[in-house]
Amino acid sequence: MKLLVVIPIFNEFPAIGTLLQALQNKGLDIVVIDDGSTDGGGTIAQKLGAYVIVNPQRYGKGYSLQQGFYYAIDRSYDGVITMDGDGQHSVEDLPIFLEKAKEIKSGIVIGNRMNNVRKMPAVRYLTNRFMSGLISWKCGQQITDTQCGYKYISTDILKLIPFSSDRYEIETEILMKASKKGFKVYSIPISTIYRSEVSHINPIKDTVRFFKYFFNELFSRPS
Repeated sequence: MKLLVVIPIFNEFPAIGTLLQALQNKGLDIVVIDDGSTDGGGTIAQKLGAYVIVNPQRYGKGYSLQQGFYYAIDRSYDGVITMDGDGQHSVEDLPIFLEKAKEIKSGIVIGNRMNNVRKMPAVRYLTNRFMSGLISWKCGQQITDTQCGYKYISTDILKLIPFSSDRYEIETEILMKASKKGFKVYSIPISTIYRSEVSHINPIKDTVRFFKYFFNELFSRPS
């Protein structure tokens, strides 16, 4: 299979350098979308040999992921693996994704961090549980960790779905629209590395965006 690792970043220096070096040791193709960073993270990625798409200002994670998806489609990749650039996703979990992706080919494989939540902030844990319950109900299949950004998505899904989310609600949109099209979502256990960096997620604004998107999708007509 021809796979592409898609990494959106916003001020992820120095974590992005460590992540890219680990990925390059695995021999995978990588595209980094620098979403208006001001810390030189995109320059680091370029110096390390990654293909970098640079946004002149910050447009959001969803917008950046869509750019990576278009890049993968244009270059005939079979699927993408999305990872966050802040170092919270372990490269050591990649073989599990690759094995499952080769097995299913078409569908989504999403990381599940909920088997070991001792280091997960309590607010994030409770919010994720609540959101995952709602989304699983709407999708008609059990998805334990719907907000995890570490996932495999086959390109046939990316070609079929017109994505519209520019920010963090993209994680919900991917799952809900793929499920509506009849695609299966598989969960695999992963480890998560929690660091001292401040999250870019705004707990109020991004939660409001989630509910706005969720209810719009809930009452939308089948396409």
